[in-house]
Amino acid sequence: MSATPTGPLLPQPVMTRPTTRATLRADVAALLADGHRMLMVVAENAPGAVRLGYVLARPAGGPDHGAQESRVELTLEVSTDDAWVPTIADQSYPGGRFEREIRDLFGVEPRDHPLPRRLVRHAHWPRAWHPLLGERSAQTDVVPDFGEDLSAFPFLEVGGDGVYEIPVGPVHAGLIEPGHFRFSVVGETIVRMKARLWYLHRGVERLFEGRTPDDGVVLAERISGDTAVGHTLAYALACEEALGLVVPPRDRLVRALLLELERMHNHAADLGMILNDVAFGLANVHLQRVRENLLRLNDSVTGHRLLRGGVRVGGADVVALPDAGLVRAAAADVADVVRLALEHPMVLDRLVGTAVLGREDAVRMGVLGYVARASGVDVDARRDHPFVDPAVLPGGAPDAVVDAEGDVLARFTVRAREVEASARFVVAATEVLAGGGPGASAGPRPAAPQRVTRGLGVVEAWRGLLCHRVTVGADGRLVRVKVVDPSFMNWPALPVALADTIVPDFPLANKSFNQSYAGNDL
Repeated sequence: MSATPTGPLLPQPVMTRPTTRATLRADVAALLADGHRMLMVVAENAPGAVRLGYVLARPAGGPDHGAQESRVELTLEVSTDDAWVPTIADQSYPGGRFEREIRDLFGVEPRDHPLPRRLVRHAHWPRAWHPLLGERSAQTDVVPDFGEDLSAFPFLEVGGDGVYEIPVGPVHAGLIEPGHFRFSVVGETIVRMKARLWYLHRGVERLFEGRTPDDGVVLAERISGDTAVGHTLAYALACEEALGLVVPPRDRLVRALLLELERMHNHAADLGMILNDVAFGLANVHLQRVRENLLRLNDSVTGHRLLRGGVRVGGADVVALPDAGLVRAAAADVADVVRLALEHPMVLDRLVGTAVLGREDAVRMGVLGYVARASGVDVDARRDHPFVDPAVLPGGAPDAVVDAEGDVLARFTVRAREVEASARFVVAATEVLAGGGPGASAGPRPAAPQRVTRGLGVVEAWRGLLCHRVTVGADGRLVRVKVVDPSFMNWPALPVALADTIVPDFPLANKSFNQSYAGNDL
């Protein structure tokens, strides 16, 4: 098992530090140099201004930082009459994308940004309308007239002899959600691919506003349906920090167990679909059978096949503990199918060396989860940002599975090994919980603070690090909820990995990444 930090204060509260336009870039640079990574840039309304928060975190257990992690939010207010900040896009690639998102939704201009075009708002959105700017009122709830989407998206045209374009989507021939992919190709080789997303923008963050923290759970569970536990847990952790709630050790362990069950059924399904894309349909059938068994197991645990209802603000609830024998059997089935598949030369020929994402690109772009770990980047929030006291964990957090190759095969084998590690954890956690420990009491729930409070939740969901940041008003209702699904960080890396990949391997490469449209588009 991985080394796990010690200490009772898990997770760490966010330290708030004020900054200014003049010092912002230097402050961000200092935190990045100190080992922090950019989690999000969040904006929220203030009287006559927009409040910005640059949220960064440093992993627990580093050799120079001791056992505890560090979470910092640099805060800055800008007047709505002079709404701009100096860009940090050259310091942090994810930071630059958050800046573009905030400009679209709040109207704050990132000055000197190297890529100033829209990110979230398509061309038919009104130019001067920023849907999250301003207090919620009858006036701001009026949706303006949307024009026809007649403006051409500025796809970069690749010139040269033999170069042609292949447009794919946004409507696809299957059940997947909408996204447009524009390929510039020579022969069968992809020279460049550009993905255009946000066709699925639903205003999720706005829908949280005005709800009580408890009432927000049902929305968090549905942000991205395959990540019900991950999103709800990050949301609950953020609310609990804002409200000063202490979660019983037993409930924290139940949450960790549910998170691994969610990882198992998603990985099993995707492993099968990757093999289906190399025409090994029989292996896919077996792995979808495993997924179905795991979904039925989920239903027995929480009463829902996608594990909804298991996590709530302040705790966790299960109908029954999982059947350890079924968990072991599912992991063994996955291992057997993977072994047989990787012994087949056809499978290896398609997976090895396909859609390589190098470590340098993965680090530069802030890639997360199994995509990062398959490119040699050892990041895992279960170890780096734990929410369970290590004394409670049966043997520590599941191992962070890392591979250095960065190709489809690496992303495939990392996920296969994660199924095995998750199964071991679920079985061990089930035994601890069935034995009556750890403790279940956290004392009475405190009254909601009569002031504005904020909280951050960080979770290693099955796709990677996922975080929610909430602001709770003095009336106890949600003022702002910022959501960052790992797909927001990982989608831009897919075109990089596709360089020099052949067009017929795009579905294979795309499935090996398997990022969420809904989690990204919000």
